[in-house]
Amino acid sequence: MSPDLLMIGSFLLALLLGVPVAIALGVGGVVGIVAGLPPAMLGTFGTNTYNSVAKYPLIAIPLFILTGLIFERAGVAASLVRFAQAIIGPRHGGLTVVAVLVCLIMGGMSGSGPADAAAVAMVMLPSMKKAGYPQPFSASLIAASSSTAILIPPSIALILYSIVVPGVDLRALFAAGLFPGILAGVSLLAPALFFARKYRWEDPETVDRPELWPSFKAALPALFAPVIILGGLRSGLFTPTEAAVVAVTYGVLVGCLLYRNLGLKDLWNLMTEAAVTSGVVMFIIALAGIFAWAGTTLGTFQHLADALLSLSENGWVLLGLVMILVLIAGMLLDAISIYLILIPIVLPLMNHFGWNPIWFGILLAMNIAIGQFTPPVAVNLMVTTRIANIRLEHTIGWSLVFIAAMAASLLLVMLLPGIALWLPEQLGYVVGSW
Repeated sequence: MSPDLLMIGSFLLALLLGVPVAIALGVGGVVGIVAGLPPAMLGTFGTNTYNSVAKYPLIAIPLFILTGLIFERAGVAASLVRFAQAIIGPRHGGLTVVAVLVCLIMGGMSGSGPADAAAVAMVMLPSMKKAGYPQPFSASLIAASSSTAILIPPSIALILYSIVVPGVDLRALFAAGLFPGILAGVSLLAPALFFARKYRWEDPETVDRPELWPSFKAALPALFAPVIILGGLRSGLFTPTEAAVVAVTYGVLVGCLLYRNLGLKDLWNLMTEAAVTSGVVMFIIALAGIFAWAGTTLGTFQHLADALLSLSENGWVLLGLVMILVLIAGMLLDAISIYLILIPIVLPLMNHFGWNPIWFGILLAMNIAIGQFTPPVAVNLMVTTRIANIRLEHTIGWSLVFIAAMAASLLLVMLLPGIALWLPEQLGYVVGSW
């Protein structure tokens, strides 16, 4: 058996046996080295794992994870919900609009779908249940809406994409994700409002409307967070990595001094939780370095890309196949693992067909976002169903509705690249060739 098959086969077998993704990547890389390279190459194990994580932009990942945790515990979601309710007012489907809007804004603070799903679900699910919404519908909508965090800057997944794909400007990626993220949110609203009005959920006469001015004052610190982060990046005041430090500092000030929901003990617990989560992420990245080095040295990734090219020379056909492959992967794996495993395989295809790397990165992110609320794994859906105290199987029907809606927005961005590329071009960022 060829080293390529042994490497890929051992990785897939480890996954099927329930081995954690990080260990499976390491096992696959070691098997590939032993099968196809001199045994002395095992000496590169330490160097490759270190080189994988010793990258300056990666500092932003644990900091944005901490930012998301701070804003989640500080009561930001509750203040945003009250403000959105004050703007939209009582109407059939009003709470669905609130849920989507709050998820989009929260995505501009944390860059993590599961964190946003937890924060918004804790606040919105009781209100939606009281207004007559079925819990499976509410849990599915919040899980789908919070998946837009992978698109709305600052996105942890886009940070990793900028590191894996050479020559991609992270600021351009952040700008490119904004409109597709909003489009994805609007696409979810269409079926949500349709069903809310069809079934007469949320009787306007039984729903209280918060006062606008007090709710606006309470939400103002939260609304400023995305403005500070994105405004600082656009003005050149700080780099994306420095933006993560600014975000943490601002979150601490908001949580401790303005909302006063966080104390020193809370901050210590949050930093501990962020360290554990970041450790898991960095461990995956480190062992993926072994897999990536072995696959590149053996030529495994190029061979897989050539096999895909042999299926068709039509770029659109292969782009569709790649999107299906990423969607399937998104149903089983987390975003970080997908980028680390699939990018080396699809990168030769991107170069061969001249796909714009910024646009292609956004397509991958939109596809992975769909995977975050698509069973069987559906990390966002697992969070919201746990909070709603319902079984995940009960949400499958509603999830399929929102999957179709977001798939339509993905298709639109695929056919009209300007939706993603217009803003970074207008801001003067380098977006590459098309």
